[in-house]
Amino acid sequence: MKTLRNVLTKLLNILAGGSFLVMVVLTCWQVFTRYILANPSSWSEELVSYMFAWMSLLGASIVTSERGHMNIPILTEHVSDGVRKLLECLGEIIAFLFSLVILIFGGLQIANLAMGQMTSSLGVPIGIFYYIMPLCGILNMIYTVLNIIDIFKGEVKEVA
Repeated sequence: MKTLRNVLTKLLNILAGGSFLVMVVLTCWQVFTRYILANPSSWSEELVSYMFAWMSLLGASIVTSERGHMNIPILTEHVSDGVRKLLECLGEIIAFLFSLVILIFGGLQIANLAMGQMTSSLGVPIGIFYYIMPLCGILNMIYTVLNIIDIFKGEVKEVA
């Protein structure tokens, strides 16, 4: 299980970091074309906004892998270990259900709806850029299951 978590996390770090790098390069390109060439690049501005969304969703999956999502520690600080584990699992189950309903089901719905619309500058279907939602939903679900397993094994770090 740790191998799967490590491989997925490394891949996510590369993808999120790559998205950020693409954003930086494209933003520099925008500045160059706007102020040096006096001919602004519209396609790069559009792509930067999609890369920002991708980086944010990939980063959210990284946070899920580290159990860094929202929690209310005051509820778990003053209860027994058994109740604490139960509450922590409940939090993971809620994150799992959110990923299933909103990211996977909703993401597939919106991506399929948007496949008929084309981006203004890039000329590709907008739905392609929305497929990151179900992908991150699947990753979040994998991480929440791994987190629940770690909670019951007692191999989980304390969340703050």
